[in-house]
Amino acid sequence: MDKDLLDAVISRAHALAEESFLAGSGPGGQNANKVATEVQLRVNIYALRLPPPVFARLRDLAGSKLTTTGDLLITARQHRTQEANRTAARAKLEDMLEAAHRQPKKRAKTRVNRVGKTKRLKTKKARGEVKANRGKPSRSDW
Repeated sequence: MDKDLLDAVISRAHALAEESFLAGSGPGGQNANKVATEVQLRVNIYALRLPPPVFARLRDLAGSKLTTTGDLLITARQHRTQEANRTAARAKLEDMLEAAHRQPKKRAKTRVNRVGKTKRLKTKKARGEVKANRGKPSRSDW
């Protein structure tokens, strides 16, 4: 993962991010329904100009947070102040971009040796015979 490329993408994402503040949902005490502390961060992922594999991983990571127009919606409401929620939302965005830039490890195919293969087939055959003998007895068995 190229650190300079990642830093450039993160700074571009912060520049393109649009913030809106919402009144927190759910139960609450004083100021819960009066003060808009929840932050909704909106970033268009097409404007980030990501390489195709990184774009595909980001799209998979985003899931339902991605709109049909390509906007990534990130909300933060765990803190009591706008500023704390703003930094939390931006941290979530950075984490998501870092995870998208991380290339997954290639899966190495496992190879079973001849002894293991014959052992597996033998146990499958024995299990099949056990299941075949479970049926109702036929007339010829009487």
